Amino acid sequence: MEVSIDFNDLFVLDLANNHQGSIPHGLNIIREMGKVVKKHDVKTGIKFQFRQLDSFIHPKHQKESDNKHVPRFLSTRLDRPDFQVLLDEVRKQDMLAICTPFDEESVDIIKDMQFDILKVASCSAADWPLLEKIADADMPVIFSTGGLSLNQIDDVVSFFDHRGVDFAIMHCISIYPTPPELCQLNQVDTLISRYPNKVIGWSTHETPTATTPVKIAVAKGAKMFERHVGITTDKIKLNAYSSTPAQVDKWISAYKEAVAYCGEVERPGVTDEEAKAIHGLRRGVYAKRAIKAGEVISRDQVYFAMPCNDGQLSSGEWSDTIIATESVNADSEVLSSKIILPHKTNSQILKTAVHEVKAMLNEAKIALNSEFEVEYSHHYGVESFREVGAVIINCINREYCKKLIVQLPGQSHPSHFHKRKEETFQVLHGELHVDVEGIQKTLQPGETCLVQPGVWHSFKTDTGCVFEEVSTTHYNDDSFYKDKAINKKTRDERKTKVDHWGRFELSNLCDEESLSVTQGL
Repeated sequence: MEVSIDFNDLFVLDLANNHQGSIPHGLNIIREMGKVVKKHDVKTGIKFQFRQLDSFIHPKHQKESDNKHVPRFLSTRLDRPDFQVLLDEVRKQDMLAICTPFDEESVDIIKDMQFDILKVASCSAADWPLLEKIADADMPVIFSTGGLSLNQIDDVVSFFDHRGVDFAIMHCISIYPTPPELCQLNQVDTLISRYPNKVIGWSTHETPTATTPVKIAVAKGAKMFERHVGITTDKIKLNAYSSTPAQVDKWISAYKEAVAYCGEVERPGVTDEEAKAIHGLRRGVYAKRAIKAGEVISRDQVYFAMPCNDGQLSSGEWSDTIIATESVNADSEVLSSKIILPHKTNSQILKTAVHEVKAMLNEAKIALNSEFEVEYSHHYGVESFREVGAVIINCINREYCKKLIVQLPGQSHPSHFHKRKEETFQVLHGELHVDVEGIQKTLQPGETCLVQPGVWHSFKTDTGCVFEEVSTTHYNDDSFYKDKAINKKTRDERKTKVDHWGRFELSNLCDEESLSVTQGL
């Protein structure tokens, strides 16, 4: 049975051996941690560790060992019925049950006890016999990366992907406790960039009173968090990296504070409060001398000064070709309701689009050299470019052809076919809706679509999209549109073609504007 889980915003509280081999003490930890997570209403799992000690530890080390871990494991031994009591309490506290197996037999027990998630400890992330057993368990998996090289992490990621395992990755430093200079939280960035489709977390071993690391981890993009937990008593003292309920409370509070500070990933809209604050600092447009109704207002007829009052034209909205619809007295406000703003020129429309296209390419991490040409396709005129159009970056056109096609959010490209060219689209960034001979489908990054000669096809995007067109040779007279009005247009009427981005060409080609308008491209 295929099992999956949402790892996002998951807190993993590692009970480890801090139950001290005592069921009552373990129950107390689970209950106290349950109170903390209920207070914060966060998705949480209590994590156990299973070792079948009779076979896990070599016979010669069963009674006496110079390995510091062996005596601790043996002295805190619990049997399966004991763990079942603790597991039942985890369920009662409405928390997920997570367990780390350190040997193959433990994997079977974890599966039989119906835990929710398997956790691979850093020390086991290169233990391939154990990883093989875990991959066969058909359970969600989290694996930690302490002590692993990037190549070793690549191996585990590829292995679990190949085996169809639903898994997440924890950045981890296996030093207990971890000093600040060794936390390496930039590695969260590295893992997110390297494995963009995986949830990346932060398994922490720093001093329990430290809350700065979890805040940084949130800011870096970590979506899952783990730390060791326990409770002190008159006889039981915690190690230097395990947290009490009070410390976990502060830790989760710090997480929530960081989430609030970080806010949304997508650029949010401007709030009324912010808009009002910004408007109060803007300069307004004022008449330097009296302006007559119907007069075209030139720059030397106005000046800019604070405040910019309600309904007043701001300096940022100024344009040399504004027309006054009513007279304006000297030193009076130029009101937005008393003027006619000019329509955007063709070159302004295309230049504004270029800025967004460049930003999309940057976001998609697509680098270009300086040796390319661009076609701005505007089948129904430049004024309709934002609705019907595309930016085509011609990279290579020999016996084979490569283009990058960028569509802005909401743009479409009309239905057409080619007599000579066969092409394949591959989405690099965003989402593309294609229609091939009436069959519609949506392409995500990495997906491809073949278009053979003579096949009607069109495409559009809601989100904005960058896709690659790989084809046979492109010919300028080889596109035939369903809309006969497009076919009647010359190529220059439906396309503006420039070298590079057209920094000094767009104005001349579109509407004879001066070069000064091209600043910012």
